[in-house]
Amino acid sequence: MNPVPAARISLRISEIFFSLQGESSRVGLPTVFVRLTGCPLRCSWCDTAHAFTGKESMTLAAILAQVAEFPARQVCVTGGEPLAQKACLDLLTALCDRGYDVSLETSGALDVSPVDARVSRIMDLKAPGSGEASRNRWENLECLTPRDEVKIIIASRADYDWARARLAEFGIIRRCPVLLSPAQGQIEPRDLAEWILADGLPVRFQLQLHKLLWGNMQGK
Repeated sequence: MNPVPAARISLRISEIFFSLQGESSRVGLPTVFVRLTGCPLRCSWCDTAHAFTGKESMTLAAILAQVAEFPARQVCVTGGEPLAQKACLDLLTALCDRGYDVSLETSGALDVSPVDARVSRIMDLKAPGSGEASRNRWENLECLTPRDEVKIIIASRADYDWARARLAEFGIIRRCPVLLSPAQGQIEPRDLAEWILADGLPVRFQLQLHKLLWGNMQGK
């Protein structure tokens, strides 16, 4: 069966912009962000609610053309929850086919196994403080490889203890890098750093670089 032409595949796009990657092991790299519209989750600390609804429909061909306008080889497909749109898989593969270094930011609530193997999956695990811990799709952990990453946002000491227990239970640190981030405005970043050091937990502590530079500005 012949593939569907890029001009006939469309996705709902919240925004496409060029900035520094603020998270993950790619932090600081100039990156084109393709933010897809829609998300089935409603995390308590969500900072991208503007991506839940609305925005324009674009063909895959138009998206690729806009991405090509920026001087970067790093592309991050994010949301919302990008995998909520089936055509996200086509977008990821098309970006890889064009030689981009592609990452996907996903909530961990949807199946990540169909994602092109060339894509680095930056997958959340939702701690209880998110209000969405019941949505974690634990089967996804079996799919992860060393090129992927797991991110857990920590909103309390209870979230940290939950995360530490899940890392041990599922052996996640042996599968791929793990990132712990403080939920903005809910805990002091220094507290999370000290908990990690006290336990000697082999994870990467991260702050959101883009927020340090620009605040929670849309398109940055």
